[in-house]
Amino acid sequence: MTEAAGKGRPEGQENPWKWIGLGLVLVAIIVAGRTLPIERWPTEFDQWILAKGPEGLLIFTAGYAAATVLLIPGSLLTMATGFAFGIFWGITVATVGSAIGDTIAFLIARYLARENIRRFALRNHKFTAMDDAIGEHGWKIVLLLRLSPLIPFNMSNYLYGLTAIRFWPYVFASVAGTLPANLVFVYVGAAGKAGLMRLTNPKAPHSPLELTLLAIGFVTTCLATWYIHRIASRALQKSRPARQ
Repeated sequence: MTEAAGKGRPEGQENPWKWIGLGLVLVAIIVAGRTLPIERWPTEFDQWILAKGPEGLLIFTAGYAAATVLLIPGSLLTMATGFAFGIFWGITVATVGSAIGDTIAFLIARYLARENIRRFALRNHKFTAMDDAIGEHGWKIVLLLRLSPLIPFNMSNYLYGLTAIRFWPYVFASVAGTLPANLVFVYVGAAGKAGLMRLTNPKAPHSPLELTLLAIGFVTTCLATWYIHRIASRALQKSRPARQ
């Protein structure tokens, strides 16, 4: 661990501001749910994006890529792709959008803002461990980190740009590593839309069998993602370079 990483709060001590912030977010959600017409927003959004046709796919993909570059958490956006486009097109938009965003962030770190990002990275002992592991095992570590992230996902795109990994192995490892989580969130969005349609319109064309298959697929995907995450975590533990 670097000297900078060792300064500050003692290891293992909780940050109270994290819990205060979480509490404020929960209060804001409760207040918004009671004062704003949130229940109408998903339907109105769905109607707006579907009215755009193929243009809607491009708009959403570009927005997803921009959110990735701007370090905006993508889980809600990924669920929105499933809600708006269904499972197939939802996972397509999420995969392409995240791949474009990951690539742009990687190139920014490697060629445009390298020194600024390096100064930030060197204060984080997790980056040092990640850099050592990538130097020894290459794209395999990027794939494992995508499946079981050691560093927050969007921030890690910039950190990978500082490592020795080559461009195309990074892109392919990133796409493959993000697929399981993207599929889970897309399933959540698609299932949420199906459930909302049944609640707001009992005559909606969704049979009980279709809803059952959707639920089974979601549970299966979650279990598979959890298992992949577990395998990736174990592999990361074994691949960490020994320190003197």
